[in-house]
Amino acid sequence: MSLAVTMTVRRGQLTVDLDLAVADGEVLAVLGPNGAGKSTLLRVLAGLLAPDTGRVTVDGDVWDDDGVHVPPHRRRVGMVFQDYLLFPHLSALENVAFGLRTRGMRHAEARRRAADWLARVGLGDLATSKPGQLSGGQAQRAALARALATDPAVLLLDEPLSALDARTRLTVRAELRRHLAAFAGSTVLVSHDPVDAMALADRVVVVEDGRVVQEGTPAEVARRPRTDYVARLVGLSLLPGTAEGTTVRLDDGGVVAVAEEADGPVFVAVRPESVALYLSRPEGSPRNVWPVHLVGATPYGATVRCDLEGEVSLVADVTATAFAELQLAPGSPVWATVKASEIAVYER
Repeated sequence: MSLAVTMTVRRGQLTVDLDLAVADGEVLAVLGPNGAGKSTLLRVLAGLLAPDTGRVTVDGDVWDDDGVHVPPHRRRVGMVFQDYLLFPHLSALENVAFGLRTRGMRHAEARRRAADWLARVGLGDLATSKPGQLSGGQAQRAALARALATDPAVLLLDEPLSALDARTRLTVRAELRRHLAAFAGSTVLVSHDPVDAMALADRVVVVEDGRVVQEGTPAEVARRPRTDYVARLVGLSLLPGTAEGTTVRLDDGGVVAVAEEADGPVFVAVRPESVALYLSRPEGSPRNVWPVHLVGATPYGATVRCDLEGEVSLVADVTATAFAELQLAPGSPVWATVKASEIAVYER
């Protein structure tokens, strides 16, 4: 592994205790709610914060250890910040050249290499433009060029796409993926957006309360979330319970029928599109039918995501037309049904 970090940092009531490794050429996404410790990890890797205890090594070089703390300017780190932090009085070319100049490169050579990197990210014709003259996507690419121009061993990305509008984000995300694939060092991406993490990362680590609660490929994390936070990130209702054959008795009460037999502690995962809503109890004998009430609704294009509470609490996606026909409002009682064959169950 190129980057290896074992760290403990105490920040008020939060103790961040992480043990991570990232290989050369690998992109690791770190997901987690606010206050989970993601920014603390970036600050330690950048050299802005020394861990209380722990060790950081890159390609065998020790950056942090007992009695050792390499300052930021001596670390081979490139960083793209959430708001890019380009110098407003400098041109795009001089912004990219700045990092090279701080490392002792001569002005002419720094400008030549900066021009080369601007061309690589598609900004060659905007070299003389100031940051205020760049679009959000162009500023993001300039910041990426500045970070990569110094030939870092570690690339740190702090919410690199969050400042972009939805349409620009699609294009820049694809471009960023291409540049990351060509980067030979280790990349650590911090994000709140699961789409960014799933699209850009080779591996995902989920941090809650300063600890790693889940780790795996994007597909593994999305398919089998281990906490409610992860489940909501990927749009699932996660229900812990105990399985006996094709019946799961939930920890919070309620019973769920599943298609696959299981025994012992399990998670039940239900996708929002698998939940159907009715104003009255549906006829026949569906295996999973529960009385619930609506506690919140959020429009998503042509669908509405409904938060439901009751004997079994769920998230349902219904069309905007169905939402109107049901005349749903906060507190509205409805019946929710889910086919047993559309419920995933796996061991805790």
